[in-house]
Amino acid sequence: MLTLTKVTGLDLCLACVGVYLLKQVFKKNLKNPAYPPGPPGWPLIGNVLDMPHIRPWLTFTEWGKKYGDISHIEVLGQHIMVVNSLEIAIDMLDNKSAIYSDRPILPVAGELIGWKNVTTLLPYGDRLRRHRKNFHSVIGTRAAMNIYSQVEEIETRRFLKRVLATPDQLQAHVRHTAGAVILRISHGYEVKENDDPFIELADRVLHQGSRATAPGAFMADVIPFLVKIPEWFPGAGFKRLAREWHDTLEELVSEPYKFVLDQMAAGTASESFASNLLGEGLLSADEEHDMKWSAATLYAGASDTTVSTVNSFFLAMTLFPDVQKKAQAELDAVVGPDRLPSFADQDSLPYVGALAKEALRWHAVIPTGFPHCVSEDDVHDGYFIPKGSIIIPNIWFMLNDPERYANPSQFNPERFLANDGKKPETEPRTICFGFGRRICPGIHLAEASVWLSVAMSLAVFNISKAVENAMEITPEIDPSSGTISHPKPFKCSIKPRSAKAVALVEQDANY
Repeated sequence: MLTLTKVTGLDLCLACVGVYLLKQVFKKNLKNPAYPPGPPGWPLIGNVLDMPHIRPWLTFTEWGKKYGDISHIEVLGQHIMVVNSLEIAIDMLDNKSAIYSDRPILPVAGELIGWKNVTTLLPYGDRLRRHRKNFHSVIGTRAAMNIYSQVEEIETRRFLKRVLATPDQLQAHVRHTAGAVILRISHGYEVKENDDPFIELADRVLHQGSRATAPGAFMADVIPFLVKIPEWFPGAGFKRLAREWHDTLEELVSEPYKFVLDQMAAGTASESFASNLLGEGLLSADEEHDMKWSAATLYAGASDTTVSTVNSFFLAMTLFPDVQKKAQAELDAVVGPDRLPSFADQDSLPYVGALAKEALRWHAVIPTGFPHCVSEDDVHDGYFIPKGSIIIPNIWFMLNDPERYANPSQFNPERFLANDGKKPETEPRTICFGFGRRICPGIHLAEASVWLSVAMSLAVFNISKAVENAMEITPEIDPSSGTISHPKPFKCSIKPRSAKAVALVEQDANY
């Protein structure tokens, strides 16, 4: 007698997974050289249990110590190479950029939510080149950035005024100011002082994006066929979430763009990244798509990363008061008490410049970088790197390598100055902004924003540990996980250095 067994959705899902895994096993090519060493995997599932989700850069660092500068894992048939060596990262991602410049497909974050359209995650090809051309024409050089120097100085002055009024809301002021600067540059939009709709929208989108693009965020990223199951299917809650996040991302791209169009039609548009590109004439559908998404990339990419670095600067000043005093002594000697520093002072303030560099190094904003994908089979240092492999540069370790940076946990700007015949240590900009043809296109904007925040803040404020119940509070150094890492929220004391400093801050920010 034939017995019928009820087949559940879970049974079907497990069966599909089994078929997928068996296909991956039989696809292996045993004729090639060995893969780089790495943690031993399990039959069928490989290293799926080894893939870290919390502070993955620390696990990757341990792999580097155990297995060498390149380590390899295989997650359900997907080859992943973790690179802990700056030299190897340069050799692969810079020197062989023709085949190491693609991006992996992210089935959920990229395909379902839509992050595949931002410059950072575009596949290597013509569309990426058009995006990068847009960036280069507007902010690709320090000379081009000079157009926006007054915008940055005005918004940073406003930041000082907010901090003076409510220093306990530092993190909110940092985020508001970063958004204000970049929205003025990207879309010519001047944010409202409170509850600005674009700032609030961007905060939501960037938080969602950091979660969605983190390594291993969704099972469908390693088992891509799961994106095809319907929303009602058991375990498909990620599809409903992806649909909501897709709509929010589309709003962030479309609404600022519509603002620019309306301003241009009224003849009141400010000079901006978007208005400059729109002013070149009638755009085709493809050109309009590229302009909208490259402008959105500028905003999304620059605002959250700058927030992280500026917050880490205030944390460092809280923990390393001697560094703060040296920078302030230089500011007092060069700029004096009667005005605020400006970009014109950069060359005369080497210690302040070194401090800004150390802020970029000390807290890695994108600790595992954005993954690269190799477009052809390659053999590197005798190891086989198959086509489609994901390459993860462990930027956190490269910025904390004790053989490159003495006492890397210490915040020490002098490491970047040539003193007593000692050569400066490696420039962090060669690491923290990525590699090869995927290097951050907003590098000049990021460096300028961080430098100005550092210089102006130290000119007028003393930053120290907060005191509660007669006890000093020492903040933790506790970076968050996610594609973009932020310092853990912390308390600090921020007070004006003098009555003259208060007067400088209270001057009209639109001087």
